[in-house]
Amino acid sequence: MSETVRALIVYETMFGNTERIARAIRDGLRQYLPAETVPVNRAPSVVPGDVGLLIVGGPTHAFSMSRPSTRQEAWKQGDVVFPIEVGIREWLAVLEPPTGRQSDLLRVATFDTRIAKVRRLPGSAARSAARLLRRMGLRPLSTSESFFVNETTGPISDVEIERAQSWGDELGRLLTRTAKVA
Repeated sequence: MSETVRALIVYETMFGNTERIARAIRDGLRQYLPAETVPVNRAPSVVPGDVGLLIVGGPTHAFSMSRPSTRQEAWKQGDVVFPIEVGIREWLAVLEPPTGRQSDLLRVATFDTRIAKVRRLPGSAARSAARLLRRMGLRPLSTSESFFVNETTGPISDVEIERAQSWGDELGRLLTRTAKVA
């Protein structure tokens, strides 16, 4: 891994809410390291060597990451802004685990968006994604985080956007601390 590391935030969004969260996380990280957001349909299948923090996020559908069937159901809920064929589930299935020094240094974090009125329901896209990343041998930097939208299609409140930016700031501080220890 090169000396200058960056964060890569891969997100899945249909109504734009998860993208807004991804961008807020990026903004919180930027005081610590360069950070970039990439929609899942344009995400690389190999984590670039200069990435020190990979953040993966998507909406929670049916207690987990979206599937083709749950994305079809979402189409029926309202105006889909970003029609997608590939979600984070499919992307993680083809993601090649990093090797060598990068596999030792790369940290991961996951987030999801979910409907506010069902906060207490079990299941989470973020926790499911984190589990898959751990199975690849990647180490989490932090616990998974959920951000809440008002309805299936949103909108997402400014409070949640601010919380996402704060979480990005926290991840940046954690990564800086971890790098000093390594």
